[in-house]
Amino acid sequence: CSILDTSKAHKSGSFTDFFLTGPNGIFTGFSTEFVGRAWDLEESTVKTLVGSQSGNGIVKLDSTFKMPEPKIEHYNGMALNCEEAPLDVDIKNGGKVVVLNTKNLPLVGEVGLGADLVRLDGSAMCSPGFSCDSALQVTYIVRGSGRVQVVGVDGKRVLETRLKAGNLFIVPRFFVVSKIADPEGMDWFSIITTPNPIFTHLAGRTSVWKALSPEVLQAAFNVPADVEEKFTSKRKAEEIFFPPPN
Repeated sequence: CSILDTSKAHKSGSFTDFFLTGPNGIFTGFSTEFVGRAWDLEESTVKTLVGSQSGNGIVKLDSTFKMPEPKIEHYNGMALNCEEAPLDVDIKNGGKVVVLNTKNLPLVGEVGLGADLVRLDGSAMCSPGFSCDSALQVTYIVRGSGRVQVVGVDGKRVLETRLKAGNLFIVPRFFVVSKIADPEGMDWFSIITTPNPIFTHLAGRTSVWKALSPEVLQAAFNVPADVEEKFTSKRKAEEIFFPPPN
């Protein structure tokens, strides 16, 4: 998927394609005289050059046509294989995460975007969390299926649906999202509108609740001490991903 700002497009709100070859390529708009003068070509060569490509945008090559093999130096700092990248999170029976940021892919700093690839194991849960640096997330389900709930800043559930491979959804700024995978697990790839995303999770070992005193929690939830104790005594070891209950 792509995230693009269309506010400055040729037609605001729509993607603007810019092709150099093909029936709507830039070459076709110039006369053979201008093309010939610019590239110092004979008229017959210009006509062949401009008129031979009938494909528009994406073209299919002949099976015998050989393209050059990529070289490592050509994509260093420009591409990252998430399948081979070191894991940022790896929780047994829970899930795995690879985060794309300025450390492992410096290019994201220039474009102002980050990303992550998440693999949630079968029937595991991803803790309710949100981007604490006001980024929004565009999430594409790569494999598997599951459920998602998104809650807005006013405490109202704005999305509750089943997900499957090929689905895409958006989590607005400061909205909290949580997912539960089906037995076969669920993988997703998210594009995040900041190059170094920071997430806060509301459940698990790193939850903000763990830092608050029992008295503050009792007052905030208006519950007795025994309820508060049950609440804070859980999820002391797990972080971000929670394996399915036994």
